[in-house]
Order: sequence, then structure tokens, then C-alpha cells
Amino acid sequence: MRIQWFMTVLSLATVPFCGRAQEEDETAWNEEKADYTMFRIKTSGVLSTNGQTPFWMVSNRYGVVPLEAHNGCLQAGVFHRQPLGAGWEWSAGADLVTAVPRYRTVYVQQLFGALTYRWLSLSIGSREGRRHYSQSLVDPRLSSGDMGISSNARPVPEINLYVPRFITLPYTGGWLQGKGNFAVGRSFDSEYLKSFIRPDQFYVKDMLWHHKSLYVRIKDTENAFPFTMTLGLRHLVQWGGVSTDPKTKVHMQPRSFKDFIRIVLGESGGANATSSDQINVLGSHYGTYDIHLGYEKESLALKAYHQHFFDDASGMELLNGMDGLWGIQADFPHFAYLRKVVLERLVTLNQSGPFHFIDYDHDKYPGYGGGGDDYYNNGEYPAGHAYFNRGVGSPLLVSPEYNTDGTPGFKHTRIRAWHLGAEGALTPALSYRILLSSIESFGRPYRPTLKKMTGTFFLADFSYAFPKDWTLSVALAVDRGSLPGNHTGCSISVAKQGLIR
Repeated sequence: MRIQWFMTVLSLATVPFCGRAQEEDETAWNEEKADYTMFRIKTSGVLSTNGQTPFWMVSNRYGVVPLEAHNGCLQAGVFHRQPLGAGWEWSAGADLVTAVPRYRTVYVQQLFGALTYRWLSLSIGSREGRRHYSQSLVDPRLSSGDMGISSNARPVPEINLYVPRFITLPYTGGWLQGKGNFAVGRSFDSEYLKSFIRPDQFYVKDMLWHHKSLYVRIKDTENAFPFTMTLGLRHLVQWGGVSTDPKTKVHMQPRSFKDFIRIVLGESGGANATSSDQINVLGSHYGTYDIHLGYEKESLALKAYHQHFFDDASGMELLNGMDGLWGIQADFPHFAYLRKVVLERLVTLNQSGPFHFIDYDHDKYPGYGGGGDDYYNNGEYPAGHAYFNRGVGSPLLVSPEYNTDGTPGFKHTRIRAWHLGAEGALTPALSYRILLSSIESFGRPYRPTLKKMTGTFFLADFSYAFPKDWTLSVALAVDRGSLPGNHTGCSISVAKQGLIR
């Protein structure tokens, strides 16, 4: 199968659902359409050893918490939502962050406006992927992180047309639902990369993004049958921009509308592209196949899921074996002390084989030849699948921000890891969350480490809810091992949210 066929089908399928689609739960949908203006403010501080903040205090925090030890953050935002009648509504939000020590201590974290008609939304700006916005199927608080787009990095400013929740498709008797999205965005981290990457390395300025997804779910909307199955396909692309590589003949990467069609469909570049992009496909492409199996009753919900990661045709054709994220989740709605448990296994060792040699004598050397995928890295876009040097996907493939030598890209793409997450409540006001991960890294396909590197990351987070929407949180985190090192830290945060009207 050719990558172009997959991308063409996905592009056509993610055109907004039409016809007699219905919201799967109109009561819940309408209850969320209240007219309000609210604020959120949070201040936090971290003390840690050996110069770095522990792994799970930094990761999956939308890039807000600095990596450097002994840091502080202040985040404040205002958000508005207003129905317009006849199924229309609009919303907007702005969120500012002050963090030290950090490159540019004051910056805009979120700034967006959105327009919604019934089940279809259009959002413009930078926006964190909260429940109504994210297309991920993994738990946002307990999972190690979605392999495509997680909550690890700052949100990329984008235009996103999306179906925020599953809607029942017509003529399926209520058994088939779907959702999806189609987005284009642009990076604004060029000055940061210039300050981080050493002079003999290169990066791409003003890089463009594209991602789309399609999910189909089989579920009895009458809740008489407890089993569900969800299948999904996601496609992510980095493209365009200006390369700072003095050796390349093509500095301005192709970015015309015709080139946009090429990256949407996964086609090779034209005459104005680099030789590599003319041979392969234009831009740097990633994606996941998602499968999710569920069982839900009033007192128990079980989920099993797999994200199969790919970054070229060999991965799309499943030649990279069992690589990806495997997980199970158990929810206990009526057992407060342990409400939810997540156990995950992440493996990225296969990568379609050790070498990548597409153009060779197949008669003399039988085999596919498309290996050494080196997930999250790309020769034309050396900063990799990252924004402000934080990995956009799973944080367990350690982000380029940890590179102490000023080089871009991911140094640990061949890993295997276990991850455990759990949460519950000790009292009605006191809740907890625990994360524990163990990782083994063998470096990259062409740049293996001299010996296996290991790391164990632990976080215990306790939150106490006071009256009038005040929350106090205290956390302890410990890292042990050679990746990324031994660190112990504690944090304290105070948050307040409420209605302005």
C-alpha cells in the first residue's frame, strides 16, 4: 500500500460529517452550553536537586514548568463561552504565563477564538487540548502520553476544524459514531531554537504543521450492550519553513498551496524540494493507528488500547512489528480511594529494521529495505517532533530540551518502558495522583548509546479543595538512573478559579 492512498482516504474522510448526524447525548451537550465568563489563576514553585526539575513535574504540563531546578510559575487566564441560538455558540480565551528561570519569562500560552454549530467547531489560535478539544483516546492525567499529540509541549497556534465529541452517524441504528479534525498551524519558536542550538548545527525557522484524524466507534447508544470498539487514524506533518543549513541548496522549503496538497495527501515534493523530499514525501510525516476496546457497567469500566506509531510507508504497512503504546485502564466510579488505574507498555525498538536503504538491488539483496525509522527525528527538520524543544508526542522519548550539548533532535528513540498511573480520593476534599515509570534506552538506530541507559521516574501529587474553588497542591518527585539523571524535588501550588459572570 502506498502512503498516498492512506492520506487521500483520510483527507476525504475528515471532511466534516454531514447528513442527519445527532449528538450522542443532547442533554449533556446542552447543559454545557451555559453562558459564562470565568477566570483561572495558578501559582507554583519547585525546589529540586542536581540542577533539573524531576521528570514528571516537567512532563505533560503543556510546556509550562521549566526544566531548570528551583523554578516558579504564575499562570492566569480568562475564558468566555456564549450561545447564540439556533445551535450556534462562540468562545474565546487568553492565558498568560510568567516562569523563571526561562527563555522569555513572560509569554502567551493560550489565545484563541472558536465558533461552534451543533457538533462542528472551528478554532483559531493556540489552545491547550482539553477534553472537548483533544482527539486522543488516552487518559490525560494518568497516561504516559499520547504518541501523536500529547500535553507535553506548548500548544502550536493553528486553525482547527474539528468534531469535538463522538456523534451518531445516520442510517446506523445508533450503533456507529464518529469524530475527527483537520488542522494547519505554524511554529513560533525560531528565536528560542537559535538561542539553544549551537552554531555548527542547523534548524528550520517558521516551520508549518498539519494534522488530521478520523475516529469511528461502535457503541450501543442505548447502553444495553456494554462493549465498545474504537478505530482511529491520525496523520501529522511538519513542512515549510526556512532551513539555516549552509550546505543545502534549498533554504526556503516549499510552501505553496500545491505543496500543501502534497503534504495533505502524502506525496513527494516537486522540483523546488530537496532531493530527499523528491525521493520520499514532502515534509516530515508521522502518525498513529489507534484501537480502543471498552467494557462499561455502572460500577466498573475497563479499557484496552494500542497506538501503533509510524513515520513512513514501512510503519504504515506494519513492518515495524509491535512498536507503539499498549495500555489498559480500569475505572471504579463507586470506589473513591482508587477511582482509576492505568498500566502502559511503550516499545519503539523495531523501527522496521536496523537500516534504511530503499534504493538498492532487490534481486541481490531480498527484503523490504525500509528500516531505521528513527521516530520523531527527520533529516530535513532536525529539531524533530517538538515545539520549543519539548516533545509533542510521548515524553518518554526524552525531549531535545534535555540535550546538554546544544544539538537538536531526539537522542533516545529506541526505548522500552513501563508506566503506571493511579488516582483517587482519601477524603471528599483530599485527592491524590501517582505516576511511576521505568525506561530503558538504546539511543537511536544510527547513533546507539555505548551501553543501555535506564531511568525510573516517580511522582506523588496531593490536592486539597478548599471552599470557593481554591485548591492547594503538594507534590514529591524522584528520578533515579542514568536517563536523565538523579533528581529529587518538591512543589507546591495554589490555584483559584471562578465565574466573573
